[in-house]
Amino acid sequence: MEQLSLFDANESLSFPEDLLEYFPGFLAFQQSILLMNQLVKEVSWRQQVIPMYGKEVITPRLTAWYGDSNKSYKFSGTKFDPVPWTADLYNLKERIQKATGLSFNSVLLNFYRDGNDSVAWHSDNERELGINPHIASLSIGQARQFEFRHKTDHSRKYGLSLENGSLLIMKGDLQHNWEHRIPKSKKINNERINLTFRLIV
Repeated sequence: MEQLSLFDANESLSFPEDLLEYFPGFLAFQQSILLMNQLVKEVSWRQQVIPMYGKEVITPRLTAWYGDSNKSYKFSGTKFDPVPWTADLYNLKERIQKATGLSFNSVLLNFYRDGNDSVAWHSDNERELGINPHIASLSIGQARQFEFRHKTDHSRKYGLSLENGSLLIMKGDLQHNWEHRIPKSKKINNERINLTFRLIV
C-alpha cells in the first residue's frame, strides 16, 4: 500500500498521513470507464431529501446503498435499506478486501453528474460504522477535489485530487477529528461516481 504523499508540499508534514492510504490507478483506465457506464445504467439511483435549517433540501447528487441483507445505514435523517449486491459491486468488494486486508459488507455510491453536484462538510461517524471505521473510497470518472478540515481548527484544511480509478483508504480516528467534502466546481462538466465500501457492525 502506498503512503499518501499528496497535499500541498508545505502542508504535508502537518497532516496526520497515517490516517490515509492512497492507490492511484487501482483500476485501469478502460476498466474504470466500462464500470462507470454500467453503474450509471444499472444502479438504483435516488435523490435524497434531507432536513436542513428547518426545511427540506434536495441533495446535489444521486445516491444508492448496496450490501448484505439487514445492513441498513442511517445518515442525514434518512434510512437506507441495502439493495442486494450486483456481480460487479460484489467483485469490486472482494478485490478491495484482498488488496487491503480489510472487510466490508456494504457500499454507498454517490453519482456526481457534473461540477454542480457536491457533498457538504461531514464526517462518516454514524454509530453503525463502529469506532474508528475503515472506509475504502473508489473513484471513477472525472477527477474531483477532495478536501479535509480539522473539526476544531478550520484553518487546518487540505485537499487532493481523486483521480479516475484511484482508491483512498480512510482509517484511524480520521472521522472523529476531521471533516471532508467534495466542493462544487464551475470548470467540471463530466460525470464521476464514488463508491465508499464500509463495514456496518
